[in-house]
Amino acid sequence: MNIFLTGATSGIGEHLSYKYAKRGAFLALSGRRREKLDSVAKKCEELGAKVVTYCVDVSDQHATKESIQDFLSKISHVDLVIANAGFGHIDQIHKGDPTVLNKIIDINVIGVINTVIPFMPSMIKNNRGHIAIVGSVASHFAWPGAGAYAASKHAVKALSQSWRRTLPKNVDVTLICPGFVKSEMTDTMGTWTPFMISTEDGVNRIVKALDKKKKMFIFPFVWRLVILLEKPISYFMSIPFRKAHEKNRNKL
Repeated sequence: MNIFLTGATSGIGEHLSYKYAKRGAFLALSGRRREKLDSVAKKCEELGAKVVTYCVDVSDQHATKESIQDFLSKISHVDLVIANAGFGHIDQIHKGDPTVLNKIIDINVIGVINTVIPFMPSMIKNNRGHIAIVGSVASHFAWPGAGAYAASKHAVKALSQSWRRTLPKNVDVTLICPGFVKSEMTDTMGTWTPFMISTEDGVNRIVKALDKKKKMFIFPFVWRLVILLEKPISYFMSIPFRKAHEKNRNKL
């Protein structure tokens, strides 16, 4: 298999790299941290993969396209593109600074577009290929305090649905919607990470879903129930934010 994967330097992306390396894939690994990227690539080669690396930021359209064009020049076709690179953070709207919110959108939405679109002419020409986008359970509802993250994941859900309906039938599109999977991102989220699963468990589930070419995969299963109860859950989650605003107003 010829696979292009972004966000390969940690978490889900790193362990997906190892999983496909064991299958002897030709991996194009993309990430922002050169030292970590080289370390992951070395381990993948030891596991049996052929590897090329691209130290780029997916929000950089031109650098990302150049890396994709280079990879395409080395292969006859691409089997799987995994748009995994992502960024999550609390909005902190009380600060009045949109910087972090813009970064979330740039990486999670623009980054996915920059990663996937350059491959489409090749996939359409060859009438084959598989696009996998790592979204989130937040693709289905908006948590209080994380509007930009939820918006970015709603956006990639819409993109995946549209692309699936637009591309040839032999080009598959899968939206992966994990809950909390152990990673550098979840390590910064404090104690509120319900139904957390290990990285290895999450990656095993993702690979099985991709092997089956599922259109959408929400996991663990409990999150499907949470999505159904979105309104009452969001109401109770909003209480501490509103209390904090009231407290801050009283100090003024």
